Amino acid sequence: MENGKHPSPLQLQLQLHQLPPPPPPPHQTPLWKVVVVASIGVGVQFGWALQFSLLTPYVQLLGIPHKWASYIWLCGPISGLVVQPLTGLYSDRCTSRFGRRRPFIATGAALVAVAVMLIGFAADLGHLSGDRLDSGAAKPRAITIFVVGFWILDVGNNLLMDPCRAFLADLTDGDQRKTRNASAFYAFFTAVGQVLGYAAGSYSKLHRLLPFTSTQACNVYCANLKTCFLISITLLLILTILALSTVGEDPISRFSVEKKDKAVPFCGFFGELLSALKEYPRPMWYLLLAMGLNSTAWFGFKMYDTDWVGREVYGGKVGGKLYSSGVRAGSLGLMLMAAVAGVAALVVMLVVRGVKGGNRLWGCGNLLFAVCLAMTVCITKVAESTRRHAVASGGGTTPALGVKAGTLSLFAVMGIAQAISYIIPISLASIYCSSFGGGQGLSLGVLNIAVVIPQLVISLTSGPWDQLFGGGNLPAFVVGAIAAATNSVFLLVLFPSPPRPYQDPSSPSVLKISPSAPSH
Repeated sequence: MENGKHPSPLQLQLQLHQLPPPPPPPHQTPLWKVVVVASIGVGVQFGWALQFSLLTPYVQLLGIPHKWASYIWLCGPISGLVVQPLTGLYSDRCTSRFGRRRPFIATGAALVAVAVMLIGFAADLGHLSGDRLDSGAAKPRAITIFVVGFWILDVGNNLLMDPCRAFLADLTDGDQRKTRNASAFYAFFTAVGQVLGYAAGSYSKLHRLLPFTSTQACNVYCANLKTCFLISITLLLILTILALSTVGEDPISRFSVEKKDKAVPFCGFFGELLSALKEYPRPMWYLLLAMGLNSTAWFGFKMYDTDWVGREVYGGKVGGKLYSSGVRAGSLGLMLMAAVAGVAALVVMLVVRGVKGGNRLWGCGNLLFAVCLAMTVCITKVAESTRRHAVASGGGTTPALGVKAGTLSLFAVMGIAQAISYIIPISLASIYCSSFGGGQGLSLGVLNIAVVIPQLVISLTSGPWDQLFGGGNLPAFVVGAIAAATNSVFLLVLFPSPPRPYQDPSSPSVLKISPSAPSH
């Protein structure tokens, strides 16, 4: 309007023609890019599987007593508590021209490569530095190299996982269907990596692929472990280089950054968590308690699963043939567990849609796991009885076929409980956090703290606790069974079910399930 007069229709038409063109539609990321980035999970989980199946027996071969072996695992909870939150915090604000996530993924892969070399060649490097080759003698230099490598490996893996999942979220651009597909792809590749890792750990002749791995300081078990880790890092580097070289990333300058998202001090993330905890509703506190009990139940078993098969089921001694055979059998059992968990995850998603509360299914899963842990005591007693009978009758000491079948079946059944514990807690955290305005990153960060604090306690106490009852693995398993049973009662009786959807299917109260791997 000029001088109190309205513009003429001709003037309005000219003004409309002068308006800027509408913004272009958002860029659609091709599905193959999501698949390529998600495939990094194969390499990451391959390494995790080798850690859980082979490293506890390996540290005992280097001379670390069984009662102190659990202290090695302190690096996982500590790095998970510190590295993952900080990595997520600073990758959100990374201004590198290569993108926000890719520099962290590349750095994590490089650290894992260095760590694998230190772990795999610890015995050789220790011998070159002066360790004796006497059977049963401690190898302090090899132990030092191994511990340094183990800590670097856990930091590198944690540095990889969060940016990788964040990269997938960036590629899906907030689209719910694409986000679910990306989560499904990542979960699938996670299961593939676990199966490959446990299968490699269970094969006793893998070192023949790389004959140079067998040395004077490195026996067959050590050579197999070295070969497994070399294959693992080769696979990880190939997948990482493929993903980072073919999938580009927008610089941070193309994202709208609010003032509150500017540089944050080191303690900013943890300060935000502490302030949020004060506002958490009661169901979220219940979830944190349930997750702590769940972590207490699982972590002790994860530390000693293959050692239990080698010691209690096969009756072997560290470094002996029976023990090595038992560790390989335990790795085969873990492979079966991962395969069953991958299939069960799809079934869980279908079942939960018709159940009022996912907490009930989670409670049933904890009850199943408690029964499985209790069965380890029964299998151990049967294995000891059959060994005594076989020795008395002049037979061998190899476990009976029924004991072997029962052990592998037990691992397979545990895969069902593992699938439930991977899926339900994250979904419940999403529901309860969104109910009071919290974000997904915040909910997963707090949930990870509930996971790693029990792991710290178990790492510090499980070795002396087991030694107090004779040096075996069963005391840690019994504690896990009690924790799982307690959690089952808590989830089934006291835990509040999430509200059922009644109007909008996109409401945050709807239980949305997407498979996810656990944090370490």
